[in-house]
Amino acid sequence: MTRPARQMTSVRLNNGVEMPLLGLGSFQIPEDALGETVRIAGEAGYRAVDTARIYENERAVGEALARSGLERDEVFVISKLWNSDQGYDAALRAYDRSLDELGLDRLDLYLVHWPAPGLGRYPETWRALCWLLGEGRVRAIGVSNFQPAHLRRVIDETGVVPAVNQIESHPWLQQDELRAVHGELGIVTQAWGPLGQGHGVLSEPVVGELAERYGRTPAQIVLRWHLQLGHALVPKSARPDRVRENARIFDFTLDDAAMAALRGCHRGKRLGPDPDTFDHG
Repeated sequence: MTRPARQMTSVRLNNGVEMPLLGLGSFQIPEDALGETVRIAGEAGYRAVDTARIYENERAVGEALARSGLERDEVFVISKLWNSDQGYDAALRAYDRSLDELGLDRLDLYLVHWPAPGLGRYPETWRALCWLLGEGRVRAIGVSNFQPAHLRRVIDETGVVPAVNQIESHPWLQQDELRAVHGELGIVTQAWGPLGQGHGVLSEPVVGELAERYGRTPAQIVLRWHLQLGHALVPKSARPDRVRENARIFDFTLDDAAMAALRGCHRGKRLGPDPDTFDHG
């Protein structure tokens, strides 16, 4: 595989593990396209891949990684535990299943996908992840879609601060309060759906104006905005041109006026479920 000359930027998690800021999201990428998509992403400089039990593609992701030409220690692999696997013993079994599907002996980051507060099992699920971390079976643990109250509860009950909270974030939903809590607690914000999942975020007039001004694509403008807010990213695309395009965001900077203009896009609009009510198993 051709290696890019420039290394992708990474962030140091609260346990000292380095995580690439840019990862390939795999949600809804057809299995027959995953191999080529992962290969192209590797050539473009991606060094992280995000999957989840509920995506039903962990085996295909593992096979794609095995064929990618990248060494295991070059790729940061993330997966997530689904709501139906919450609970201490169930979470441990779910982790083993994900490893088996991926063909790995450990994950770099394992996340609780949703708090599912109506189920009431996320604290014991978090305890199971803490055990995995303590045993050296996973390099880092975190959560996804957790609100401030969920974060504080698991920290209060275990003393272990999640390394990452992967949340819906894009110009229409900027999550200022939650990101401030992340900053207070030392949690990395990782954005899912960073481009708005095709719902019109990239068609915002200010995004188009900035794309023209900077000579970039709308997607590059929005991804660069995320980086400058301190977010890690897992954009998803199966189109080779867009996979490559999404990686070319480390060689320019948005000025303060551009950042302020994008801040003005906030609508408080979720495109995914509400973490306080989503309990689907």
